[in-house]
Amino acid sequence: MDQIIIHVDMDAFYASVEVRDNPELRGKPVIIGALPQERGVVATCSYEAREYGVHSAMNVKEAYRLCPEGVFIHPNFDKYRKVSHQIHKIWNEYCTAMEPIALDEAYLDVTETAATFEKAGEFARTIKKRVLNEVGLTCSIGVAYSKSAAKTASEEMKPNGYFEIHSPQEFVDLIIDRNVRVVPSVGEKTAERLNEMEIYTVRDLYDREMEVMEHFGSQGAVLMDLAKGLDDRRVTPYRPEDAKSISREITFQEDVYDYEFLKDVLFLLALSVETRAGRYNLHGNGVVLKITYSDMKSITRSRVTKSCDDALSIHREAVEMLNTLKKRPVRLIGAGVYNLTEQKLRQVTLDELFDTGAGGPNDREKMFDRLEKRYHIDFSKRMGQMDRSDSLHRLVEDMRIQRLIPSARGPRMVPE
Repeated sequence: MDQIIIHVDMDAFYASVEVRDNPELRGKPVIIGALPQERGVVATCSYEAREYGVHSAMNVKEAYRLCPEGVFIHPNFDKYRKVSHQIHKIWNEYCTAMEPIALDEAYLDVTETAATFEKAGEFARTIKKRVLNEVGLTCSIGVAYSKSAAKTASEEMKPNGYFEIHSPQEFVDLIIDRNVRVVPSVGEKTAERLNEMEIYTVRDLYDREMEVMEHFGSQGAVLMDLAKGLDDRRVTPYRPEDAKSISREITFQEDVYDYEFLKDVLFLLALSVETRAGRYNLHGNGVVLKITYSDMKSITRSRVTKSCDDALSIHREAVEMLNTLKKRPVRLIGAGVYNLTEQKLRQVTLDELFDTGAGGPNDREKMFDRLEKRYHIDFSKRMGQMDRSDSLHRLVEDMRIQRLIPSARGPRMVPE
């Protein structure tokens, strides 16, 4: 046998953590994400909320329309990361390699540690029991001969389910009369293209294989292989230092017309990117800026630069690109670095040594002084939480509100 893969997927992870920590929520439609009066989407929701038609990535206002009695809760990513660390530690004990897909999902290679499907099944049941007993949450597990089959298996009996797929033929027998969306990698757009060809089920896909190959080219060959259960991808442990880019973005609760405010927000985003890159000793030589206008039109600008691993450099490049864009109401702004490399030491060039525009400690202090005077917020007490999305959003929203209040010119400081 070539591979034995376990796919573990927590059940409604964020919502389940909140229910675990607040038993009064049990049995209620819990919706994690933005609040109904805010802009944003659903991150995840409990199975009770899904019965109303609510699902992840849905606009929160649509979720409220479908389920007005739902309990809407802002996500607490710091808490979810801690729980994720607990469950990943359990999973890692049973495999030679673990490939996390998200905080709540991973592939485990148990080819050597289990050796047989029977033993892999024992591992899976032990994992389920330990996650429930030690963390207080349920998970669904699939055991199969490949990554895509294992993921399909884990989705088969959700929630709190278990399923095995032993061979490509078993995989085909399971999905042949289902909607083509069941095939791994077939998303909404690909499904639409297939539907235009009058391909609706996996059986249709098999019957029209040559047309699919002609229509999709090389992608068609990959699609057909996955539909036939042919997948030899290996479980690859994730290493943060292998990332190709790091970015942060933020959606404003109201459209922003003030471009000086946007430049200040870019500095906070650049600080967050600097922190993440520095954590893994990563350096980029490209900066990217993303803008989404109020009409939902998105524009991305990027430029290759010399090594940019500090917030001031990232901010400077992002602001220069922002200045080239047409000034229209902005819904979202983001910044990041790309072309990442891991470098222990880098020789500084003479140009960089004498580049007064690069910025130093004094420039950073001046930036914070200016922000505190402009927004009357004690940034020194808030910056330690910048890596948390919810904290960053609250800080930016406080800044936006302060920018709109004429009386905010006084000495008042916004509380934490």
